[in-house]
Amino acid sequence: MRPILFKLGAFSIYSWGLMLSIAVLIGTYLTIRWAKEYNISADTIIDLVIYLVVGGLIGGRLFYVFVYDPSYYLSHPLEVFFLWRGGLVYYGALAGGFLTGIWYIRKKKLPFWQLADVVTPALALGYGIVRIGCFLNGCCYGKPTNSIWGVIFPHLDNLYRYPTQLYSSAFGMGMFLFLLWFKKRKTFDGQMFLLFLIIYGIERIIVEAFRENLLIWGPITVSQLISAFVILIAGIFYYRKARVNVNETRH
Repeated sequence: MRPILFKLGAFSIYSWGLMLSIAVLIGTYLTIRWAKEYNISADTIIDLVIYLVVGGLIGGRLFYVFVYDPSYYLSHPLEVFFLWRGGLVYYGALAGGFLTGIWYIRKKKLPFWQLADVVTPALALGYGIVRIGCFLNGCCYGKPTNSIWGVIFPHLDNLYRYPTQLYSSAFGMGMFLFLLWFKKRKTFDGQMFLLFLIIYGIERIIVEAFRENLLIWGPITVSQLISAFVILIAGIFYYRKARVNVNETRH
């Protein structure tokens, strides 16, 4: 693992932070291009991305701090701000970014579902890129395994473990390609965003079975429970919007 890729004097370049930066830059560039189809300006997208990133980082960190290790951070409060050490939860980031994004969209009176679809492919790609940073950082690791896919995380122990970060990264890249293909085939606004939430929820439930994580009820993890909730809510919205679209098409 390489949490620190290299150093420039006293300045360290962290692998996770670098991957996050790359994801934001590429995602912003692609979203600006796609937003032109809806006559949404580049400045609007850049402002939106800033809100999404800030809200995502705050939400992801707070979720980790209060759900996964509250006692530690009560004893070491300053370390709440040490983001380069890892310790962010994707669902927390998704919720934080969603709330700040909603606020910005309502303030600017922008079309929510259209913008959600515009941002979604970049969201999937960014997820895939950031998970590479998780692998290099040595966090979000899997359970011990004897399979040929096993990887040793030296900072943890000498056991071979599932590289669940790379499983998630491959999903993100694959979902990005699927969304690019699906982009011109969608039948209603919001379809791409809701489809991403449903498929991501399914993927997360599966990957969690191979990952070391906080258990809350038997073999069920926090993320699996949240995934089931996300699938349910997104599925309801998907069904309702698809039904409205069919009725409008008939008329």
